[in-house]
Amino acid sequence: MGFFGEPLYTPDYKPQGDEVAVFDTSKGTIKVRLDAKGAPIHVANFCELASAGFYDGLKFHRYVPGFVIQGGCPNTRDMAPEDVAAGKPGPDGMPGTGGPGYRIREEFSTNPNNSHVDGALAMARAQDPNSAGSQFYFCLGPQHMLDSGYTVFGTTIEGLDVISSLRAGDVINSVRIAHEA
Repeated sequence: MGFFGEPLYTPDYKPQGDEVAVFDTSKGTIKVRLDAKGAPIHVANFCELASAGFYDGLKFHRYVPGFVIQGGCPNTRDMAPEDVAAGKPGPDGMPGTGGPGYRIREEFSTNPNNSHVDGALAMARAQDPNSAGSQFYFCLGPQHMLDSGYTVFGTTIEGLDVISSLRAGDVINSVRIAHEA
């Protein structure tokens, strides 16, 4: 069992190894090469959620200057951007406390590429190492102190300037999965 009794989920999606996540945000586009080899469960989970439209319309809910910008909480879906930025509770709960209803197994202990470089895409989690679900963050600069506790599953290949401009309340219009060589 996972966090709070939720089962650990094994995604059905089988990563091909050429996945690129394309984030369309209110500040611009970000492209991230996903690491299917190093973090196959995280990549498969993220691809499933993105393909189902899970992230469409969510807001970034946590911004820590020089550290991370975090999004992926479904509680932000029906909230005004300014309410998310102000840290107000939404109709589905506090921003930052929601998830997909399941948790996935950590891969930071097995991923040889688990490096929190500037623009790294990683999964947020609660205290339990196996508690990641849908919430993710982008590193705002290198954050190697996180390498031994959080799974990195992608590297930004376009849009570092967009990532650095994001703040709490900014909107994730959509995330789609492209396939590139």
